[in-house]
Amino acid sequence: MFVQGPVPGFRLFLIVLVSAALVVADARFEKLSSVRSVIATGLAPVYWLGNAPYEFSDWVAGLFVNKDDLQQENEDLRARLMILERRALKYAALASENNELRRLMNSSELLDDRVIVGEVVGVSPDPFSHEVIINKGERDGLTVGQAVLDAHGLMGQVVQTSQITSRVLLVSDSSHAVPVEVIRNGLRAILLGTGDPNTLDLVHVPDTADIREGDMLVSSGLGGRFPRGYPVAQVSRITKEPGEPFVTIEATPKAELNQSRLVLVVFPPASDVEPVVESDKTQSPAEEGN
Repeated sequence: MFVQGPVPGFRLFLIVLVSAALVVADARFEKLSSVRSVIATGLAPVYWLGNAPYEFSDWVAGLFVNKDDLQQENEDLRARLMILERRALKYAALASENNELRRLMNSSELLDDRVIVGEVVGVSPDPFSHEVIINKGERDGLTVGQAVLDAHGLMGQVVQTSQITSRVLLVSDSSHAVPVEVIRNGLRAILLGTGDPNTLDLVHVPDTADIREGDMLVSSGLGGRFPRGYPVAQVSRITKEPGEPFVTIEATPKAELNQSRLVLVVFPPASDVEPVVESDKTQSPAEEGN
């Protein structure tokens, strides 16, 4: 008739106390990073299982494709390949010229960054956190802080790694910030996430600044977190309030944050970090045909 052990109130107090201690140990002293990495590795099969219906539907759809459709798709791919090869030749020439100019200016920076191709295998269920899971991790040489791109622009950065997966914080997350510059005139500013995947805020821009709707914003490279020159967003709306020292500027991300499945993870220049193990998919942006 009597419950053995501590009373429920004491057990609740003990659980709250232990939870608070773990939160403080993780937030202030980063003592649980290895634990999170192990848990993320253990959850990898869950991500694969969640992605299985999509892979299965693709496989089933491929069983019912007729010969005419395959021939048409083959012709389209050949035409696209020719276009991409032409662009690659053009970009290779520009890269060669740019590197020659940098050598003439005694610059040690390189135009081509090493990248590795990954695939999005999971999305954070938290509506207030814009994060995705990719199928590359520590065994592929990934580390926290690396920039992540899709075919159109900057998507975000790696914030946590496990052996076979990594967690990527998208530029649209409200806690994310990117140093950018206007490609037209070099004006520098900070681009903040808003929690909306279609809108970013350009902050601390004086009302006298030369910026227009349609201006392209690229990563400035300041702070060393993101490589310089990658497209981030395009200015979509500028609002000037009378008497205010700064203008309100909204921008649209270039990356397809809610649609892209294949991503590129950028490795820092070899001069900044120790060399990492090369993957058979590691290649330069010029080789990708960006």
